[in-house]
Amino acid sequence: MSQRKPRILSGIQPSGSLHLGNYLGAVQNWVRLVDDYDCFYCVVDLHAVTQPYEPAELPERVFDLAVGLLASGLDPDRCTLFVQSAVPQHAELQWLLNVITPLGELERMTQFKDKAERQGQLAGLLNYPVLQAADILLYRADRVPVGVDQQQHLELTRELARRWNYRFGEYFPEPQPLFTKAKKILGLDGVAKMSKSMDNVIPLLAEPDEIRARVRTAVTDPARVRKDDPGNPHVCNVFALHGFMSPAAERDEIEILCQTAGIGCVACKGRLADNLASELAPIRERAAELRAHPERVREILDDGAATARRVAEETMTEVRARMGLGRLS
Repeated sequence: MSQRKPRILSGIQPSGSLHLGNYLGAVQNWVRLVDDYDCFYCVVDLHAVTQPYEPAELPERVFDLAVGLLASGLDPDRCTLFVQSAVPQHAELQWLLNVITPLGELERMTQFKDKAERQGQLAGLLNYPVLQAADILLYRADRVPVGVDQQQHLELTRELARRWNYRFGEYFPEPQPLFTKAKKILGLDGVAKMSKSMDNVIPLLAEPDEIRARVRTAVTDPARVRKDDPGNPHVCNVFALHGFMSPAAERDEIEILCQTAGIGCVACKGRLADNLASELAPIRERAAELRAHPERVREILDDGAATARRVAEETMTEVRARMGLGRLS
């Protein structure tokens, strides 16, 4: 009898179409992980409503994100892709975890402090990590792909699993972090990570002309004032993007040319834009095919939600029984 693969849960907010930072930093890893794990991937729209948004635009953003994920290589026959709000057990488990979550733990969360300064001290922001814990524990995930900024939230998930197990009996595994080869992708400003809110992104599905226009705005080595100034490619964000999207031989050539003033920043950006347009062309083509058949995208999400609900209800049936909820004896 074969042993089941360890399970993974990961989610992404529907901020609209994917950008290059999403793809290089997370989605490429998601595609690879299906070989070794039972993968549940979630469009976390319940998390998205903790920020200001237009309700009429949210369904379109969810659809756009799903198209981008599928076009990037996620195979719905090999993983479960679904929308968080289509599985009501997420919110139910969050409430039941709330009753064992110390308030002080939530108030110490770095992301709560940062977001509360901008948006005010809202309960949704405070309880955001509890919903994240519910997302993970609902599927009894063994591993969670995380970056540095999510380690604090994962540790809270592990703490809540321990607390619940101590109070109601051993049931939830303590999910372990999965530190994949995540890439730190800075935005076009060369300072902050790619973010739609900062408009420093390269959209994953952008046409070649838009890619070139955006790459032209990218910040380069500040020491290179003139074309004939030698530069340090290792402090240049354009060269960093070459490292992800250009062939190795070309990357090595550009590194030498930058150091010897053999190529100017404009030409270096042009070669990056050409490579980006070429590398992303298959993703753009697959996305166009999916958009031409939106019913197929909805069917994939519906099927994924049905699978997720079955697993989630198995968990919640056990959770309710152990917590004394549900049918009277």
